[in-house]
Amino acid sequence: MNKILEQAQNIKNDIVEYRRTIHENPEVGDTLPKTKAYVIKKLREFGYEPTEICESGIVATIEGPKPGKTFLLRADMDALPMEETPNCEFAATNGAMHSCGHDMHTAMLLGAAKLLKQNQDQIEGIVKLVFQPDEEGFTGAKKMIKAGVLENPKVDAAMAMHVNSGTPSNLVVCGLGTSIGGCNRFRIVVKGTGCHGAMPETGVDPIFIANQIYSAIQEITNREIVATQPVVITIGKFVGGDAPNIIPGEVIMEGTIRTLDKEVGEYVFKRMGEIVSATAKMLRGEAELIELSSVPPLANNKDLATEVTGYVKDIVGEQGVFLFEGGGMGSEDFASYSYEVPSLYLILGAGAKNENPLYGEPMHNTKVVFNEDVLVTGAAIHTYSAITWLKNHK
Repeated sequence: MNKILEQAQNIKNDIVEYRRTIHENPEVGDTLPKTKAYVIKKLREFGYEPTEICESGIVATIEGPKPGKTFLLRADMDALPMEETPNCEFAATNGAMHSCGHDMHTAMLLGAAKLLKQNQDQIEGIVKLVFQPDEEGFTGAKKMIKAGVLENPKVDAAMAMHVNSGTPSNLVVCGLGTSIGGCNRFRIVVKGTGCHGAMPETGVDPIFIANQIYSAIQEITNREIVATQPVVITIGKFVGGDAPNIIPGEVIMEGTIRTLDKEVGEYVFKRMGEIVSATAKMLRGEAELIELSSVPPLANNKDLATEVTGYVKDIVGEQGVFLFEGGGMGSEDFASYSYEVPSLYLILGAGAKNENPLYGEPMHNTKVVFNEDVLVTGAAIHTYSAITWLKNHK
């Protein structure tokens, strides 16, 4: 058995405790007072000197006896604003929930922090541990990069890991190249002139305008983007009016643009802005496209992915790693790191239904349950990958 995996198994109860404590106290967004205090406390107990480089953005470093490069390990800490359906004794009760597994990620990196201290004499260089807020809002990575997370010391390679419900436990899945879509979240504000439904000629109907905009923006994907380039435009919110016999003065639409190409995403957003404005003007109203947040497509460095997944096989076995090309349209703000330094994003299977009927619910579901056994695997992968990469890149 791999030595670091064995060490990780020896501290399994500790890692589970970290996860459950964080799970019981979920916090949403870019301000995570309880979570950051807990992480800082644990890091100090392990012998680190963590710093908060931006609100709820924590960094700690560990240096070995020999000089070398710097390898970054990142975990996200934020939860989602949804009520958990209780199915465990440590369920959250405050209206938020770790339904995307960020409690698992934080616990695995805390476990790795402990393991790295046990193996500090094996580190040839520096490992930088990063605990990040607001992955879900797409602001956390950008704020930490702006605050200098990739400097002092300068980062040479970065890695993150995400658990996935429905994927068999301990199966590591890794995309080669662009494997996760970019996403623009937007709002369209359509303004008309309210009036009574019996006299529509006295007003300007923003619902009619919004309906025309809704249809017109789909033309972008149908007629302006090459058919082999995946683009998805979704309007998930369409709100206007309070009474059945009154034409309102305003309609709000919100949605997302998802692509696997950064420039294509920028083009789609630009064209949407032109269509929104022109359509409203043509129909005697006004409309504006507003970007709420964005994240680029995530690009795994192929050389780093091939190399590190080779190390990961020492933890999970030859059949425990699945590499693929192509990608899906989910989004992840670790993507921002991948445009700055060679980066790698791994998916760690956290349980399928054939293992346990409780496993396998979709991510972001109020009933999602993750297999805590994979916490050990994740902590070992973080630790072993960082130590081995540094040894091979002097």
